[in-house]
Amino acid sequence: MSRTLFGTDGVRGTANTHPMTAELAMRLGAAAGRYFRRGSSGVHRVVIGKDTRLSGYMFETAMTAGFTSVGMNVLLLGPVPTPAVGMLTPSMRADAGVMISASHNPHQDNGIKFFGPDGFKLSDEAEAEIEAMVAAGVDPARPANIGRAKRIDDGRFRYAERVKATLPQGQSLSGLKIVIDCANGAAHRVAPEVLWEMGAEVVAIGNAPDGRNINAECGSTHTATAAARVVAEGADLGICLDGDADRVMIIDETGQVADGDQIMALFATRWAEAGRLARDTLVATVMSNLGLERFLEGRGLRLERTAVGDRYVVEAMRAGGFNLGGEQSGHIVMTDHATTGDGLLAGLQFLSAMVATGQRASQLAGQFDRVPQKLENVRYAAGSDPLSAPTVQTEIAAAEKRLGGAGRVLIRKSGTEPLVRVMAECEDADLLNEIVEGIAARISQAG
Repeated sequence: MSRTLFGTDGVRGTANTHPMTAELAMRLGAAAGRYFRRGSSGVHRVVIGKDTRLSGYMFETAMTAGFTSVGMNVLLLGPVPTPAVGMLTPSMRADAGVMISASHNPHQDNGIKFFGPDGFKLSDEAEAEIEAMVAAGVDPARPANIGRAKRIDDGRFRYAERVKATLPQGQSLSGLKIVIDCANGAAHRVAPEVLWEMGAEVVAIGNAPDGRNINAECGSTHTATAAARVVAEGADLGICLDGDADRVMIIDETGQVADGDQIMALFATRWAEAGRLARDTLVATVMSNLGLERFLEGRGLRLERTAVGDRYVVEAMRAGGFNLGGEQSGHIVMTDHATTGDGLLAGLQFLSAMVATGQRASQLAGQFDRVPQKLENVRYAAGSDPLSAPTVQTEIAAAEKRLGGAGRVLIRKSGTEPLVRVMAECEDADLLNEIVEGIAARISQAG
């Protein structure tokens, strides 16, 4: 069964433009409601969370209409991080969870992500079935069986307590000064609250959402603002979340940024030393740096790579019995504690390592030397397929031949935008630039 609505992380696009319209959101809610209700009777519930985008009100209302029209009761969490939806879906005995967010994208975009009753994101097969039901249409419930909707006021507090409980009992963050950049997004209240309650001195930025400033020059994709603030404040650490708080970037006391690869390297080695790293394996995507792979191999640990997308990381973790994985972009998945990437949780675990070792952030954040890596995003016209062009294929083949076994090339389409991501790694910086720029130019000409 094929999928055209769903990408690598749910349905996503520009608000009020197909597929992200209120009408389609309502149909999607009705179809998902039927999907999760089938084969069983009784009370059925869905929890819906969102980030702080202005369009979130519209999609929340539309999806509520769709779900209630087929007899599902709706529990509205309001603005909460994506991992909170993953946690609260099974906790509240819901049949499904929905997060309305476009993650790190600008405010004009939005998206819809589904979680199953176990709190994990849906498989490709499940999404394809729901998409087929959207196309076919579903029968509404009888008037007496229409669902109800109500606000849940304590969702973020439940999530906060769960996240705090992942730290060793009695461990405090007292004496640490932390800059937390909430990206004007879903964690703008809960993240500063959790850090303060754990004893830290907190400097919160990106915590005044207005519906349009989510991810705007802040958060995990724009770390310069937080880095400058860390240095100016003399802070011990900076934690940069994205709009739905499932990603994180760490900033050490000097203002240097540690991405997901460095964070995973730290956690993997500490967990392995403590006998906690399942099967001595870290799961990451094809985007993770070659330096991470070499670092792990040098310590007798294994890196298992997946397709890009935290959902594919989690699927591989569950299939293989692994408990740590993530993405270079900052999704850190710890299935001992959460069902999806959790930026705040990862930030707390990094702080816990600082407290336990007595080391500064700069001593922990640079676990390995990165192999030079260059990534360039090339936008193309919607509907075109530049990667099928012979000139592009020839350029890619020539690049791979030039690299030989000394590096690698990775070309992929974004699952959320009309972009081709061109990435290469090798020790020779000049060769690296030539390869990436050459492929990007060919794609731009073809697209």
